[in-house]
Parts: sequence; C-alpha cells; structure tokens
Amino acid sequence: MPGAIYAEGLVKTFGDVRALDGVDLDVPEGTVLGMLGPNGAGKTTAVRVLTTLLQPDHGRAVVAGIDVLAHPDRVRRSIGLSGQFAAVDEYLTGRENLMMVGQLYQMRGRDAKRRAGELLERFHLSDAADRPAKTYSGGMRRRLDLAAALVVSPPVMFMDEPTTGLDPRNRQALWDVIQELVAGGTTLLLTTQYLEEADRLAHDICVVDHGKVIARGTSDQLKARTGGERVEVVVHVAEDIPVAEQVLRGFGKGEGTIDPHTRKLTVPVAGGAKLLAEVIRELDGRGVEIDDIGLRRPTLDDVFISLTGHAAEAEDENGAGGESLTGGRGAGGREKEAVK
Repeated sequence: MPGAIYAEGLVKTFGDVRALDGVDLDVPEGTVLGMLGPNGAGKTTAVRVLTTLLQPDHGRAVVAGIDVLAHPDRVRRSIGLSGQFAAVDEYLTGRENLMMVGQLYQMRGRDAKRRAGELLERFHLSDAADRPAKTYSGGMRRRLDLAAALVVSPPVMFMDEPTTGLDPRNRQALWDVIQELVAGGTTLLLTTQYLEEADRLAHDICVVDHGKVIARGTSDQLKARTGGERVEVVVHVAEDIPVAEQVLRGFGKGEGTIDPHTRKLTVPVAGGAKLLAEVIRELDGRGVEIDDIGLRRPTLDDVFISLTGHAAEAEDENGAGGESLTGGRGAGGREKEAVK
C-alpha cells in the first residue's frame, strides 16, 4: 500500500528546464518527510504538483489515497498548504483572515472564530489580531499564513520552507506545532534549506538536486554515508595553521578543510576519544597553542555538501567556505584535493 503521499516518475519541464526528472516519493501516514535541496532543485515544483497546482508532464501521484490527476477537488479538501510566500488578504484583520479560511472549509461561524483565536494565541499574534494584515511585518504575515494552513488540521500537510523569515522563538513555536500535528496522525511533506529543521522534525529525508532525488534515508543513515567522526581544531594564531595542518594530516582518514578566517582545521578520523588525546599531545609537542578542539559526528550540512558539492544556502559572491588541508579549495563547487 502506498503511503499518504506517493509519487512515481514525476516529470515536469518548463521549456528547456527539467524541473522534475523522474521523482519518486512514498511518505507513510503520520510521518514527516523532509525534502532538502538548493534553490532551483525542484522542491517547490514537486509540492505544486502534489497539491494540484501544477499538472506533471509524466508520472503519477496519490495524496491521502486520492489520485491527484483524476480527482484534484477531492485532494484539495484533504490537504493543507503553506507556500513559500504568505498568502493573506491585506485588507482583512488577522482574525478575519483565519475566520474566512474556516468558513471556506464550511466551519460554523462560532467554531471558526474559536479556532482563529486559538491559532492567533499559538502564533503570538493575539495583540495584532484585530489590525489589518497590511500593517503586519513580514514575519507576522508569515506566521498568519502558517496559522491559516492549520485552521482545519487536515490529514496531509505540505509546508514549503515554512520558517523562512521567522525569528528563533517563532521558528521553535512552529516546530512545536508540527510535532503536535504529527503526533495526532497528520502526514507532512516539509521542504526546507534549514538543515537543523530537517534533523529535528523529519522521520525521513530526501535530498533533491537538478530535479532528481539523489539520496534518501533517516538523518543517521545519511550522516553515515559521509564517513565517521571529525576532529576540529581552532589554533590560537594563524601562523600555526601550517604546523597544525601537518599534524592533522598524519591522523586524517580523508580530505580535510581549513577556514583561515576562524583558524579552524577539520579532518575526518577514526579512533574516537583516544585519538583525540593523541592529537592534543602531538600539537602540544609541536608548540601549537589551541583555543578549541573537539570530536564531532557528521552533520546534515556535511551530508548535503558531500552529495551536491555545495552548501544548502546560496553562497555570496566571494564564495563562502574554507580551503582544503592541502591548499586546494573547499566545498561549494570549488576545487578540492585529497589529503595525502
């Protein structure tokens, strides 16, 4: 049996651009699928196809047990959608916006008003509830749009980069809401560029690039693909970077990186805490003073870079990222050289 969200071989082109190139998805009921990918990877196109806003050129999609192409109206009654950009009526108040959504779903006026009040409180909008939405800040409009997607608590939800533009407090509040929804049986497809968000919320994660799913698994499974532990060292003065590089190269099990701005060197290793103690002794013996040293597991950011060759966020014009321990260039599409 396919999951609550199912797609097989989805293809969508816009002229010469192949936005979706054979995407397959299967999201079990009551779980969260985090869809990661850089800008232009095809995440939003996939959401628009699954929510009936676009028709695919090829492929099949089923949402909440309903064929998306055969019965789009039935699909729309079974889903909630929060898109990338806030879709609120600027001339209605926050409360009126939410009540309107409730009434469109055929809720009684009293119930719609009660639900609007609950959501305004949950998203910290009660003080502005009776002000026109055009007076709201961008972050407030985003929160109002998210509240509107939750008015009827549908069985299947789609959230397209929902926390973009939210401050840390409101991002945390939304995460709490999402976890409550899923605990109650809601199925969620979440697109995001915040790797911490996917790590925190998603049961499964798929990485999309150039319209294709290039990897899928749990957070731990994806991290395991990038290798084991890493030693990170921050030297006290930049002049000690070459010596520290030599030391770490002797312990490393693969390519490492240097960030000269923060004086941080990173290299993959095997050996755990015992090896870390040996690194510290060797650095001390070579007269290298360190500000910080630690052993850490791969992050989803490491996974993303290893799979796509660049970071999840768009880089600035100067090219963020560090150099390799051998003097080549680091992640983000720049050259890399292996540690010999």
